[in-house]
Amino acid sequence: MKFGETFKEYLHGDQEWFLDKVSHVEYKRLKKVLKSCRRCKALHEGNSTIDQTDGEQQQNPTFSRFCQCQPCPVCDQMFFTELMREATDIAGCFSSRVRHLLHLHVPRGMQRYVLRLRQCFKNDQQALVEEGLMLIEYITMNAIAIRKILKKYDKVHSSANGKNFKSKLRAEHLELLQSPWLIELGALSLNFKGSDDGEAFIQFSGSFSCNLDEMEPVMTLMLPHSIKLEYNLKCAICLEIVFNPYALSCGHLFCKSCACSAASVMIFQGLKASSPDSKCPICREAGVYANAVHMLELDLLIKKRHKDYWKERAIAERAEMVKQSKEYWESQTKYVVGY
Repeated sequence: MKFGETFKEYLHGDQEWFLDKVSHVEYKRLKKVLKSCRRCKALHEGNSTIDQTDGEQQQNPTFSRFCQCQPCPVCDQMFFTELMREATDIAGCFSSRVRHLLHLHVPRGMQRYVLRLRQCFKNDQQALVEEGLMLIEYITMNAIAIRKILKKYDKVHSSANGKNFKSKLRAEHLELLQSPWLIELGALSLNFKGSDDGEAFIQFSGSFSCNLDEMEPVMTLMLPHSIKLEYNLKCAICLEIVFNPYALSCGHLFCKSCACSAASVMIFQGLKASSPDSKCPICREAGVYANAVHMLELDLLIKKRHKDYWKERAIAERAEMVKQSKEYWESQTKYVVGY
């Protein structure tokens, strides 16, 4: 079955009630844009018209002229603008849905007590799992749709514009399968592993594994449609498994203490206190601290799998935080008094 038919079945399948509320790639409409483009038609007509001269095959000059001209204004105006808007909407919708889901599983503050009280009357574990499944399939199907349509664009136009657009999505942090929220969903499934709900999660979504070997800690996600993703869980600064991890906007993972140190802020101040000019220690991209994601599910997974390591790091970070706080307030006092 072709992907177009598979995607259509997905949109109108059992999850139609859910998909009606969220954004998705207009795969069928984007394919029509490619088919209706005059330049695309001229390219195909030129390709099929071959002159026979002295027993040799020669391509029609029309084909050569259009083949040389890679950009396609007719497609570009509608195609890439629409695709960028859809990718932005999908990424935003996915992150907000996952954030809400994770807040229900790892609540903080007063919400924790309210949910604990609610669980005395109703268990929401199965509902969390089912929504997690839908979100994983949602992001996977849309990511595949974007890849397929960009590949078709390049094939039709004999160009690399689709490939370049993929790089643009990555540069603007809109690469769907590189979202830190997908790592959080993977960690959520591993935290459920062992329970009945967790088994249902794994059977539906594929294989989730996490190897916390100190040499090369990695999380592997085997998503539907044979998509394999690997995420390195080693902090590039301390070279240990990430502790109290944060994902910067560029996608790189760091320990909170390491990221704060790189941004020249104190741990108790947090990443939000960093300068807008602060750069990622790996890719050197600026402005990536403002929207950093606190990876609570990943932290919980590491706490469960590596209890001694997590406890040791927690004690060390707490001691460093107290030390920094003391130094900070001493310096503030001296400044106010006038020393």
